[in-house]
Amino acid sequence: MLTLLNLLSAVALLIWGTHIVRTGILRVYGSNLRRVLGQNMARRPLAFAAGIVVTAMVQSSNATAMLVTSFVGQGLMALTPALAIMLGADVGTALMARVLTLDLSWLSPLLIFLGVIFFLSRKQTRAGQLGRVGIGLGLIILALQLIVEAAAPITHAQGVKILFASLTGDILLDALIGALFALISYSSLAAVLLTATLAGAEVISLPVAIGLVIGANIGSGLLAFLSTSMQNAAGRQVALGSLLYKLIGLLLIIPVLDPLVAWMDSLALSPQEMVIGFHLLYNTLRCLILLITVGPMAQLCAWLLPERPDTNGIARPRHLDQTALATPSLALANAVRETLRMGDLVDSMLAAMLNVLRGTQTALTQEMRRLSDDVEALYNAIKLYLAQMPREDLSEQDSQRWAEIIELAINLKLASDLIERMLRKVQQQKTSQRREFSDVGLEELAGLHTQLLANLRLGLSVFLSADPESARQLLREKRRFRAQERRLAHAHVSRLQRKVVQSIETSSLHLELIADMKRLNSLFCSSAYVVLGSADTGALVVDGEAHSE
Repeated sequence: MLTLLNLLSAVALLIWGTHIVRTGILRVYGSNLRRVLGQNMARRPLAFAAGIVVTAMVQSSNATAMLVTSFVGQGLMALTPALAIMLGADVGTALMARVLTLDLSWLSPLLIFLGVIFFLSRKQTRAGQLGRVGIGLGLIILALQLIVEAAAPITHAQGVKILFASLTGDILLDALIGALFALISYSSLAAVLLTATLAGAEVISLPVAIGLVIGANIGSGLLAFLSTSMQNAAGRQVALGSLLYKLIGLLLIIPVLDPLVAWMDSLALSPQEMVIGFHLLYNTLRCLILLITVGPMAQLCAWLLPERPDTNGIARPRHLDQTALATPSLALANAVRETLRMGDLVDSMLAAMLNVLRGTQTALTQEMRRLSDDVEALYNAIKLYLAQMPREDLSEQDSQRWAEIIELAINLKLASDLIERMLRKVQQQKTSQRREFSDVGLEELAGLHTQLLANLRLGLSVFLSADPESARQLLREKRRFRAQERRLAHAHVSRLQRKVVQSIETSSLHLELIADMKRLNSLFCSSAYVVLGSADTGALVVDGEAHSE
């Protein structure tokens, strides 16, 4: 029982070490990997090579699958190059399996020692995150040694020998067992290494070992497909294609299994070396042969998992990929895109206000209510998404960006509520009191509205680009808006003195709308203070104008 527990703990340590390496690499080079993989690579060899390199860096084909499915699900990458990258990922993980089975016992304690020093002393820096990677690599090498040591006593157990003696070389049954190994250990690498250990102890024959290795590859494909169950159809198509390619590999090797085993037996290699070598050779040949079929495979996956339209009437976030949370730069980029989408909805609400003021449409149409509900839905989604990010692991720059995103999301939500209240006021006047603005007053409000809409769009641009000159321009527009707002308020009072009937009847509403637009302008212009490094960067208080919101 203790031996089995040692084996399970060694496998768990391997999984944890892989996780540490993946998160460390993604936090240091996540934006670079995103840029490499995010390019729509029309050339299949380039996409294939990118899959090999990225998988070798993050130590996991599943991690590469998460990144690629995220990009496809967000529309950043086409399905065809994504499948080419996944084929490269299979070769990358086989290469790393070969590297990690070398005698690196001396390297494990050195990596762990140096990694802990760098990580604890410089946790928030790039060197600290590279220290995390060193710890993970050291744990992986240590775990591989422990797996071999823990599996040795098990291979001599009579019950285990009887169990594996039942595997007589039926490749379909062996592949099923290998897939179960990969699913249980959550790692095809661990399953392949365990298979190599069993083959070295002569517990299983070479044909059985080959079947287990092929099954381990299929198991990793199942893991990737199951992990994308919560993504949209576009993202799941990538994982489905990768899984189908691994099943096709099983079908391709069945006719050549016997001559392949005979050829491998003639080689002067140990059973462990033959298993690891077969894993690398099989994945390399399979992926190179199938690389020319990524186009038809993309069409097949799109047919098997078609996109289904959203019919529930409430906007859903398009860019808040949960699998990206382990990569702060990628997750923040996703949140920025969703926040800008939220800004587009507020833009639509604000643009529709002019027609309401002019009386060309009903104040609160069903479309306006839907836009307001969509803004609230996206706001809640962005807020919960950012709350899941571990802020203690964010760099200073990422932490500042996190705060900027949440501030803008709050501002846009407040703006949406304020616009809806303004429309309700106008509706009450037009339907209940049957009162209209004077022509001059209406044109003044329309001019202020046009300036307000321009400031919203400039504010979103400043948030995205962080351009100081654009930020200064936004502040100049804010001051110009305030001067215009004061001038229009004084002009309205002058009309009251002249006893203009329509101005008297709509006076309260007119001044309230001007004040509301002033608050909206403050919310839209707050991003300028963040870019320029002003001390006053609060979302709710900008020059004392928005405190009432």
